[in-house]
Amino acid sequence: MLIIKKYAAIDIGSNAVRLLISTITEPEDKDPTFKKTSLVRVPIRLGEDVFVNGKISAFNMMRMRDTMKAFNLLMKSHQIECYKACATSAMRDAKNGQELAKLVKEESDIDIEIIDGEHEAAIIAATDLHTLIQDDKTYLYVDVGGGSTEFTLYAEGKTIASKSFKLGTVRILNDMIEPNIWEEVEAWIKKETKNYTKISLIGSGGNINNIFKSSGKKMGKPLSYFYLSSYYQLLNSLTYEERISQLNLNTDRADVIIPATKIYLSAMKWSRARKVYVPKIGLSDGIIKSLYNDEKAKE
Repeated sequence: MLIIKKYAAIDIGSNAVRLLISTITEPEDKDPTFKKTSLVRVPIRLGEDVFVNGKISAFNMMRMRDTMKAFNLLMKSHQIECYKACATSAMRDAKNGQELAKLVKEESDIDIEIIDGEHEAAIIAATDLHTLIQDDKTYLYVDVGGGSTEFTLYAEGKTIASKSFKLGTVRILNDMIEPNIWEEVEAWIKKETKNYTKISLIGSGGNINNIFKSSGKKMGKPLSYFYLSSYYQLLNSLTYEERISQLNLNTDRADVIIPATKIYLSAMKWSRARKVYVPKIGLSDGIIKSLYNDEKAKE
């Protein structure tokens, strides 16, 4: 007997808010398959408020409320069985993050869980990352967000070390990163990777997905350090408007893609990685997987 379920994940990031609807198919005696049915992305950019002023503006509070009301209606239309909404760096750092979560609950009946960087990294690790990670190889997983970046080192199929840093694209754009943060990240990566050779990067986040798509590479094939470095130089040679018109980038992607690429390139340099794999997974995929695992555990 074939069992079909529909789950939803809401990822409230510093740059954008996403609703992922996933259809899970459970054939008898086979592993389940997870298919993206719908993905809606709204670039609210909460981080711009929070990293500059310490709180979310009244205008963006209302945008969040309206977006969550719309997401609730979409979930009803898709007949979602269960969902989870997770907020990361921006709402975590906002003085009025809890106030916004309360407003959203009252107006849209959506519960928002504000999670820390370590929890975020653990949720992402629940994705199909294990299918990519080979036991005899070493990987540095880098998930670049608007407010923070999560780094996880995998060796021999196991998690060796994991850390979240307040180094995000929206923070960098607004010149709101803490002094010495680049040095801290460099020191951590060099310390954790020094005993390993032939390290590959695994990159996740909207920016690296966009770069991978524009490269025309087949899924599963890595990008080289040289390619990423050349692309970074191209991005820097163009104005914001040229990046939109010539590279076909969204208006809310055309600025953050530069600091994001710098983070990936820096991580490759410090870990001595020559290539980066882009499996196209992120927090929303991890939320779906963890929801599924939690529901299975209850059966």
